[in-house]
Amino acid sequence: MSSRKLTSEEVDALMEGLQASDYEVQADVADSSDVRAFQFGEDDLSLMGDYYALRLINERFARHARGVFLPMLRLQPRISPFPPEVKTFDEYCEGIDNFMNLNISRMEELRGPMLLTLGPKFISTLTASFYGGSIYQPDQKRTEFTNTEERVIELVHEGLSKCLSAAWTDLMPITLSYQGREVNPQFASFVDGSELVIICAFLIQLPNGNSVNMDVVYPLQTLKPIASQLRSRMQSDTNDDVSWRERMEHAILNIPLNVTAFLGQPVMSMGQLIRLQTGDVVPIQVNDGIELRVEDNPIFLADIGEVSGQAAVSLTKRI
Repeated sequence: MSSRKLTSEEVDALMEGLQASDYEVQADVADSSDVRAFQFGEDDLSLMGDYYALRLINERFARHARGVFLPMLRLQPRISPFPPEVKTFDEYCEGIDNFMNLNISRMEELRGPMLLTLGPKFISTLTASFYGGSIYQPDQKRTEFTNTEERVIELVHEGLSKCLSAAWTDLMPITLSYQGREVNPQFASFVDGSELVIICAFLIQLPNGNSVNMDVVYPLQTLKPIASQLRSRMQSDTNDDVSWRERMEHAILNIPLNVTAFLGQPVMSMGQLIRLQTGDVVPIQVNDGIELRVEDNPIFLADIGEVSGQAAVSLTKRI
């Protein structure tokens, strides 16, 4: 191919043609329904796309976490997840109190940390309710947790870590190992202040309109290796909640039932009943065997006998 540069006369002619053109190239699409305003930097999720799979994980975690608070609050609170939000760690710390419960864990498979935050008022509520008190606690300024509250924090963090691991199972198995706990965000050795973090906020609603916040914070760099999986919309929220089924099955199998062996039903007149005395023998007839009843419902036919010096029945036939 041959290349030829434009001469100075040809360049001048092109410039004059552009300057003399009466046509203005403009496109007004402000009224179009397919166009929306956008400001660069306002949507940090565009760095890695929409975390669709992470939203599903948060929904599963919210359902599982209700069972953690049930033994302490004696009720299942409503937990609502919010869409993930990206900020710097300094910006996140500016939005929370100086006195918080900060639990730092390590995600072994992703080789990065994870932060779980709870408010001090919610910790006081859990502790008071766990030991028989009221779930309505007044607001008060504090600088440290009591030893009892520290123990409740350990129980809550252990339960929530298991719930979070179960919520991640469909995407990838993760192992959370405890690293440390802090009460002041300024002293939390989590990430650098300028580093971007993904904030998954949850609203815990209690009776009479009371609500508290709970946050799960991931460093952006920790989730980058699985960004394609987090953006995938193929992650399905299965209806088969294994942990719920296991808990339901465990609860049903531990229901106590009364089991009785029905030997017979003799019939006698009122005169014979009045004349009964100590030592009298009432005859009964055992034809095909005795009935084994569960909550007064006949289930089996059985033969009476003895095992290790104790009376026992041998099941022979299901009724």
